[in-house]
Amino acid sequence: MTSSLEIAANVVMTVSIVLAGRNNVHSWWLGVVGCAMFAALFYNVKLYADVALQLFFIVTCFIGWLRWLRGDAGGALPISRARLGALGWMVGVGIAATLGYGLMLQAYTNAYAPFIDSAVLMFSIVAQLLLMGRRVETWPFWLLVNTISVPLYASRGLHLTALLYAAYWINALVSWFFWRRQMRQDDAHATLRALKG
Repeated sequence: MTSSLEIAANVVMTVSIVLAGRNNVHSWWLGVVGCAMFAALFYNVKLYADVALQLFFIVTCFIGWLRWLRGDAGGALPISRARLGALGWMVGVGIAATLGYGLMLQAYTNAYAPFIDSAVLMFSIVAQLLLMGRRVETWPFWLLVNTISVPLYASRGLHLTALLYAAYWINALVSWFFWRRQMRQDDAHATLRALKG
């Protein structure tokens, strides 16, 4: 049965995620509120890695909010690409951390699906770090996370959350194309300004 907490958390996070996909800075403060709600929800269904993930998200939402507003050089942070080496390093660490944290949860807690839950945790961290830096590669990682999350949450009776994560999968795909187009437009405008200047 869907709880009022699950409904409220999903409403807030849906608005936050859609705003992130549209490159809107207000995504971040809404993310803080939604993540706090999800932390309580996941604790109640013994998805402890997801609780840890929500706490991480709360901290990174504050950091991402400031970075998007201030940028690295005083202006708003532009959409850009991550270096291939950095992406390879992130994937390797994500896989190793998934295995390590999954083993810990399996050994010391009554966690449900510890390795799948850990994969959601670790690759959400990778995706969030890329989102904080306004890197376009954030969206393929969110596609991966959402693909894993839908059956995980459905298996715990969080059917509304599973349904919304399926919608988030679509949002991540659309956002990937939107960010890529916006990045090309920004590059074209920068080139024109350089030619005129």
